[in-house]
Amino acid sequence: MILLNKRLAQAQPSATYRIIDRVAERRAQGAKIISLCAGEPDFDTPAHIRQAGIDAIRDGHTRYTQVAGVRALREAVAEKFRHENGLDVTWQDTLVSNGGKHVIYNALAATLNEGDEVIVPAPYWVSYPEMVELCGGTAKVLACGAEDGFKLTPAALDEAITVNTRWLILNSPSNPTGAVYSRQELQGLAEVLLKHPQVLVLADDIYEHLLFDNQRFYTLAQVEPRLAPRVLTMNGVSKAYAMTGWRIGFATGPRWLLEAMEKLQGQQTSGASAISQHAAIAALSGPQDFVQASRAVFQRRRDLVVSLLNATPGLTCANPSGAFYAFASCAGLLGRTSPAGTLLQTDEDVAHALLDEANVAVVHGSAFGLAPYLRIAYALDDEALRQACAAIHRFCAATR
Repeated sequence: MILLNKRLAQAQPSATYRIIDRVAERRAQGAKIISLCAGEPDFDTPAHIRQAGIDAIRDGHTRYTQVAGVRALREAVAEKFRHENGLDVTWQDTLVSNGGKHVIYNALAATLNEGDEVIVPAPYWVSYPEMVELCGGTAKVLACGAEDGFKLTPAALDEAITVNTRWLILNSPSNPTGAVYSRQELQGLAEVLLKHPQVLVLADDIYEHLLFDNQRFYTLAQVEPRLAPRVLTMNGVSKAYAMTGWRIGFATGPRWLLEAMEKLQGQQTSGASAISQHAAIAALSGPQDFVQASRAVFQRRRDLVVSLLNATPGLTCANPSGAFYAFASCAGLLGRTSPAGTLLQTDEDVAHALLDEANVAVVHGSAFGLAPYLRIAYALDDEALRQACAAIHRFCAATR
């Protein structure tokens, strides 16, 4: 008899990857699917970064590195946090891991004990609550609706904190909504957190550079330095530099926490790929024109997709301020029947019917903790996005 770890047995697979698996099955059957599921840029990694990876191989940087990362990368990470985020840190205040997800998991695994609660504002990235539960904590999900811009309010945070609260996870810009916290909104949350010294904060800033309409990005430890001793600020190269497959995430925070995370990582995976680390140095220290260019492309795509979705019967979509996702309400479709005769009772029904009948893959909002919505990733070229939105429009218009 095979026995699994109880926490793992109770965990749910990623809803995003379940849809991606269905897309692969449909494509294997010959269907031409336009996938709006993947949370990654469709651009190639910039040439100078790829070349740095090639050079690393040729120069023999193919061995183990220090668990916390090579010093040159940690220096570059510290400079990024100083220059872009106004955080007074040195290379010794940084940690490099195997992707941003690894940073988050390490932080939770290093600190959570049975009975500890983690406040997770919803909509949330699908992995947050599952990682909390796998690490022995309890995810306390707080619904943040459209009336609040899909953002956590100080009043809701204050009410949710208990003596058992160990962490708050804060993601801005947000996956899946694209919501962005302003300096004033972060300051409001900070005022609440200052009253509760037992609460750590994980600031997931992975979409930092995908911010639209000339907005300025702020992170919590920057807005309220008094919180810095208990804020872990996480970032990485995956979204800003189209390096999802290189698997490099990094963080800064209190040294006691970083040391605990390094200890865990040392027994778990050791350091990140040496080759990828050298490529990440080139990303952070080299030309930044790709970041500005890709941001402009994503803003143009946002404007295109949101306008087309809002012209679609049964759908409404707020204008996201960052990332590359549209979070469209499909409430107007519920209770209707799809063109092929499927009763659409939930947003998951809508997502599966779109895949089966319109050959367009999206992820249902309930997978992110808030229904009835559809998360639509606009990380595709304009023509593919037009075709996908046209197929969605035809599907919705044909419901009855």
